[in-house]
Amino acid sequence: MSRYRDRKRKPIAEINVVPYIDVMLVLLIIFMVTAPLLTEGVKIDLPQTKANPVEANPEAPEPFILTVDAEGQLYIDDLARNEQEVLIYATALYREKPQTDFLVRGDKNTRYDNVLQAMVLLKQAGIETVSLITEPPKE
Repeated sequence: MSRYRDRKRKPIAEINVVPYIDVMLVLLIIFMVTAPLLTEGVKIDLPQTKANPVEANPEAPEPFILTVDAEGQLYIDDLARNEQEVLIYATALYREKPQTDFLVRGDKNTRYDNVLQAMVLLKQAGIETVSLITEPPKE
């Protein structure tokens, strides 16, 4: 009879979570170190103005931001692009999502011509309205 009871007994299943905790802590450290690097982006010193902020439409897709740095280099999503790539990308996005806001972020130390050329590229892509990004004055 004691053999019968031993067979009926179910083994206790325990999961050892220590390795999972170790992996989680390592991933946490990796993300804490890399997160500030990901938000770095392109260093742009925007001109300061007292313009009123534009209200964002919550139903509109994410805006297209073309950045012009102090040397005149063009960036889309913090990746350097040449004029042809900007034209192709902007044209494709405008055809797919015409309600997208197209914005130009120009460094205040870049030549005026560089910002104008960026705006002309967007106009060549068929975009009718192009806006400029500035930042409010620091008080």
